[in-house]
Amino acid sequence: MLVVLRLGHRLGRDERISTHCGLVARALGASSIIYSGDHDSGIIESIKKTAESWGGKFKAEYNESWRQVIKSYKKRGFAIAHLSMYGLPLQKKISALRRKKKMLVIIGSEKVPPEVYDLADFNISVTQQPHSEVAALALLLHEYFRGKELKKQFSKAKLKIIPQERGKKVEKD
Repeated sequence: MLVVLRLGHRLGRDERISTHCGLVARALGASSIIYSGDHDSGIIESIKKTAESWGGKFKAEYNESWRQVIKSYKKRGFAIAHLSMYGLPLQKKISALRRKKKMLVIIGSEKVPPEVYDLADFNISVTQQPHSEVAALALLLHEYFRGKELKKQFSKAKLKIIPQERGKKVEKD
C-alpha cells in the first residue's frame, strides 16, 4: 500500500499542480492521496470524479495537520519517504524502498519544513536539479512498481481508452 501526502497546498496557486499530483498518484499505483495546507474541496471532488469515471478504488482526502498524518502512518508501520532534490539518489535507494510494503510518500509544494526531513525514514531525490513534484512522484512510482503500473487495469471503469496510433477513442460502459 502506497499513500501520498501532498504538503502545503495553497489556494489560488496550487490547484492545477495539486490535482496533477492526485491524478499521477492514482494512475501510477498509489492507493490514496492526502492534502494538507489550505482546504480545497474542489481538488478532492475532482479526484473522486476521476476515480468514479475511470475506475479503481483511489481515495483523496484533506488533513490540516501533516505532522499528525506522518506520525499516524509511522505508528501504523508505514515507511516514510520524502521526495526532495536534496535527498539521496532514487537509484541508490530503490531496492530498500521496494522492500517496504506500506509507504507514505511525501511531496511538497511551498518550502518544506526541516522537521519533515527528520520525520522521514528516507529522503529521496530523482535529481539534484530543480524539478516538479509531479515528475518526482511519477518517477518514484514507476521505479517502485518496476513499470508494472503501466499495465494496471482499473476495476469498475465507466470510461476506457482504446489505444490507437491516431485519433481518440473512448469506450463508455
